[in-house]
Amino acid sequence: MIITNKQSGTNVHEIANGIYRINTPVVIEGAGGFSFNQYLIVDDEPLLFHTGPRKMFPFVREAVASVLPVEKLRYISFSHVEADECGSLNEWLAAAPQAMPLCGTVAAMVSINDLADRAPRALTDGEQLTLGEHTVRWFDTPHLPHAWECGLLMEERTSTLFCGDLFTQGGADHPPVTESDILEPSESFRSEMDYFSHTKKDGVLLEKLASTNPTILACMHGSAWRGDGAKLLRALSDSLSAR
Repeated sequence: MIITNKQSGTNVHEIANGIYRINTPVVIEGAGGFSFNQYLIVDDEPLLFHTGPRKMFPFVREAVASVLPVEKLRYISFSHVEADECGSLNEWLAAAPQAMPLCGTVAAMVSINDLADRAPRALTDGEQLTLGEHTVRWFDTPHLPHAWECGLLMEERTSTLFCGDLFTQGGADHPPVTESDILEPSESFRSEMDYFSHTKKDGVLLEKLASTNPTILACMHGSAWRGDGAKLLRALSDSLSAR
């Protein structure tokens, strides 16, 4: 792990071949710590998943630049429209003149066609996009965990699921990758914050994700996780069905 900014503690760690976790820990007064992760896929057409909040842009840009020239970015992708997901989208588009937003069709229709300074590439459910050696596939996950336009991205070569706000772990001090249990701490965090939308289709959507058999879950908050991702996603489904 390399710390790229001592002031913020922003750091970079390669969690899979050509995939880097960019992590910034934060202290929230009265609420303990938290962390924000972005994921960079290095390839012929590099992709950044999650932009980070607008005010965090200088730290994240510095971290990306430690891996590759920022202007080489081709896609700026995210799960849904929220500050930590795409708050600095236009700053990234300005820094990377050849880049375009990459999102689901609903996000493009209801928000990104208007919010973004360049038109997005909108992916349909199950659509693939080849970046070079890596191939990503988009999955619509409406209202899982929140937002109509929500979707997730799977990198098929490394079996890495960019799972957004699923398995959110509180606290700021996490290893880059863990094989320890993240379901209990993430469910404990969810029970306090209640940030899921409680869609009736979460079981179907989680089974769709489990069928991809991910071996790495690239969580947006906390550690990335390595193991039997299908089993963990089904365990989350069981936990949600019991609520």
